[in-house]
Amino acid sequence: MLNLKKYLGSLYPVLCFTFINLILLSLSRLGLAVWQHERVSAVDGWAELLIQGVRIDIVALCWLFGIFALLSVLLVSENGIGRAYLWLLRVVLTAGSVFILFMELATPEFIETYDFRPNRLFIEYLVNPKEVFTMLANGHLFALIAVPLVTALVTWIYWRLARKVTEGLTPFRWRYRPFIALLVIAVAFVGARSSLQHRGINPAMVAFSSDPLVNSLVLNSGYSLLYAAQQMKDEDKSSEIYGKMAFDEVLKTIKAARGRADSDYISDDIPTLTYNQASYQGKPKNIVIILEESLGAQFIGSLGGKPLSPHFDQLAQQGWLFENLYATGTRSVRGIEAVTTGFTPTPARAVVKLSGSQNGFFSIAELLKQQGYHTSFIYGGEKHFDNMASFFYGNGFQTIIDQNDYKNPKFVATWGMSDEDLFDKANEKFSEWQNSGQPFFSLVFTSSNHDPFEFPDNKIELYEQPKQTRNNAAKYADFALGYFFEMAKNADYWQDTIFLVVADHDSRVSGASLVPIQHFHIPALILGEGIQARRDPRLTSQIDLPTTLLSLAGVSGEYPMLGYDLTQEDNPNRALMQFDKTMAYMQGDQVAILQPNSEAKGFRYDKTSQTLVPTEIDPELKQTALAYALWGSYSYKNRLYKLPEQKK
Repeated sequence: MLNLKKYLGSLYPVLCFTFINLILLSLSRLGLAVWQHERVSAVDGWAELLIQGVRIDIVALCWLFGIFALLSVLLVSENGIGRAYLWLLRVVLTAGSVFILFMELATPEFIETYDFRPNRLFIEYLVNPKEVFTMLANGHLFALIAVPLVTALVTWIYWRLARKVTEGLTPFRWRYRPFIALLVIAVAFVGARSSLQHRGINPAMVAFSSDPLVNSLVLNSGYSLLYAAQQMKDEDKSSEIYGKMAFDEVLKTIKAARGRADSDYISDDIPTLTYNQASYQGKPKNIVIILEESLGAQFIGSLGGKPLSPHFDQLAQQGWLFENLYATGTRSVRGIEAVTTGFTPTPARAVVKLSGSQNGFFSIAELLKQQGYHTSFIYGGEKHFDNMASFFYGNGFQTIIDQNDYKNPKFVATWGMSDEDLFDKANEKFSEWQNSGQPFFSLVFTSSNHDPFEFPDNKIELYEQPKQTRNNAAKYADFALGYFFEMAKNADYWQDTIFLVVADHDSRVSGASLVPIQHFHIPALILGEGIQARRDPRLTSQIDLPTTLLSLAGVSGEYPMLGYDLTQEDNPNRALMQFDKTMAYMQGDQVAILQPNSEAKGFRYDKTSQTLVPTEIDPELKQTALAYALWGSYSYKNRLYKLPEQKK
């Protein structure tokens, strides 16, 4: 050991910690792979996973410690600068290694919830520490206690080890240092790029499976997190990750896919602006959107899911049920984006969270406000969560009700008031606004069906034990929905209101496909006086819902949404789904999959087996998919998604 320390000279501390972290990361990856062995074995991925994993680990460690390897060659000496640098090196080796360890310790719980290594969601949740801490305390208590304790213990061990390896170093002779420094630069550069191609390594280069989780296991969690952070910094360039297409061609393609005449588009400044005549021609109706947290089709009996939705199923016999509708994403903000703005999904964050859409961005709330509606958002949690308050206030929502507005609630959970409390408040406010004589629009967002799945006792017959499970929470969400409609049908506002019940996304979207399409299937049900009972089999998207609601409510006007008015006989026969950095464009059973820095792939979706079968698809379908993927980023970046009055 002493001879090795003498032989490696001032590089010994960096090389020692590099080796330790390589071992730790490989053991962590192996442990995660054993845990997920069925999915790793299903793609025959063991060798690729472990070999490419070491490659990624070397890349990460070269970025983390490479500069300090160079500084160690140049600065380690017996003088004051050398001693000060060794103290700094000790801090860096400890902090860097603790970060690596902490991210690996946090990974199993993150995978359990999101079916992926820590990514941008990990960062986004950090800006809401109160909600996240409470969620962890209630649903992931062991991890909340164990991870910090182990991290603290290992921090102490690393700190002592860093002192030991930085003591008694033998500096390189001055005449050799320039040559050794050049060698270190070359090795660190090649190691960090890990490729002789034009681009350095990225996650797409080591992806080998159709299962996103297996591909993410190739990475280490520190790399995955920092790569996501870098991507978030470059969101204005997100339009380039799938490929390039001239803006005129993008516009031409999405207009052709939409099927409307060129003469319908009435503005050069707002390229997708059209005038839209409502199918209902009477007195404008109130509009209420009930956005159900995580209530995917898998929980809805009338859509072939588990028998957890007796109240929804009964309501479905009285309204317009969409049997084949798909969410645009996997997060609540993506669902909010779709149902309030009709905006197409992008690989960037949803517009609810982007700085360039915090005001002056189109929403149906702004359109309705301009047509004399009172507009509101009703929530049981904190309005600032996921940046909702900023986006809503800046884009047409006049009133926001959050947890501070509830007096003597029946039940308070991690994410705020129970769904029953939420619906009591909604019923109270709707009655108040109805009496004012002004039409109203309201987005009501539930939260009980969210990890850690807390809801009042003795409300439902539990589907399973223990009480706080995903299925039981879904059943309670259905109970609360029935509770609301019992009140609504006896209220003065019922006869003047169109209601939409729709999920924001499915719960725990996961699977071994590039895009697990079955987990984008969500319920959507329109109810109200005059709505005929029907089951609609057309393939549709969340972005079709706001245009349809406006038409049913008798609201005609100019707006830039690309969604279909489903009151017409047109068949959209398409759905857009964003799954992290992967996008799926489904037309019929044909699916084009877009991934960063790679060619579009073709599949056929077998709905019976819920699998994607590789196949050749029409190149025009791939072109349309790319156009839709680029349109959202282009229009956001160039501020093209607005109302005419806002543009002026």
